[in-house]
Amino acid sequence: MRDATSARAAIAADAQAIGQGAESRLGRALGEFVRAGAPGVVFNSVLVIGVMHPELLEWAARSARQCTALAFTRRAAQGARACAERRGFSCRVLKVAGDDTRFGTELARSGAQFDALLLDHPAASGEALVRMLEEARSLLAPAGRLWLFEPYESLEAPRGRVIEHPLARLRRLLGAAGLRCERLSPIEADGAHVLAAVARPLTAGPAQVTNTEGAA
Repeated sequence: MRDATSARAAIAADAQAIGQGAESRLGRALGEFVRAGAPGVVFNSVLVIGVMHPELLEWAARSARQCTALAFTRRAAQGARACAERRGFSCRVLKVAGDDTRFGTELARSGAQFDALLLDHPAASGEALVRMLEEARSLLAPAGRLWLFEPYESLEAPRGRVIEHPLARLRRLLGAAGLRCERLSPIEADGAHVLAAVARPLTAGPAQVTNTEGAA
């Protein structure tokens, strides 16, 4: 399952790298979701994990004093750097080495923490997604925010099993990783169905979860 998930993520990242810099309806919708959760906020540091959508990369670079992005393939990293150069923003783009569920190991060892983290289309499910979320949480400052954009189909239960609604499943997986979901919204555009979430570390204090239907 993990091999298949990694392969899907690599294929998607490579496909995006080919057209890096071209906007899409889905990318714009994801960008609007992020901006709605942090209007006018300037972060000290933002980490983007995955470079599927240039709109998210540009938002991070222009909303933070320091922007770092992690790409899962060399081709995707090259595409992200080219996008930054064409669009005139600055972001350090690093190629992830090894297991993509342990993407932040070196950053964590260096003591790096980020005020905001965007996890762009990991396409993982079950325990693999929990591991990715745990890794992301380890890189968040205590009051930091995590934005997650997960394909709807990766959260659907396999046929023949007890059905858990993808919205409920994503909340549960966030909680299992030590994160509290503050907002959850389905987004549909360009033929894709994505669940977008905002979460904070459980130690950050109480907040109310908001479900937003029909966001696009």
